[in-house]
Amino acid sequence: MEDRTKSQEADPAATHTDTRSAAPGSSHPPSTGPSGSSPANTTGFDFNQPTIIALCYLGSFVTGISGLVGIVLAHVWQGENREGWAASHFTYLIRTFWIGFAASLVALVLSFVLIGFLLYPIIAVWVGIRSVMSLIKAQRREPIADPNTLAF
Repeated sequence: MEDRTKSQEADPAATHTDTRSAAPGSSHPPSTGPSGSSPANTTGFDFNQPTIIALCYLGSFVTGISGLVGIVLAHVWQGENREGWAASHFTYLIRTFWIGFAASLVALVLSFVLIGFLLYPIIAVWVGIRSVMSLIKAQRREPIADPNTLAF
């Protein structure tokens, strides 16, 4: 017990190091943007609005319900959009949901003649690819080239 007290007295800074202001593995404090806000994330994963919506769509493959959260967010955030590149993402993601939903209804009706069961995997792949494409471009903050297309 005395050894620990002596070592603390010898070097008090070693026992009171504040690591909250430094990024992990860095000796520099994190930088902030104007008004103390966080700057745009250029090195990590950016949770911007189109990214969150795309993740909700992808999460619906597991949960089955998060796609509904994604479409509600897309419609709400589309009206609040302040970033030019994101406008095309909202259109693209909203169309992805509604076209996928309509195609699923058609597949449901066609399931009575056993054709619809073949459409479900195709619809899932289509929605998945479009969601991933939007996710990738949203991370780069790039607009979707043609948000009204049915292709990817």
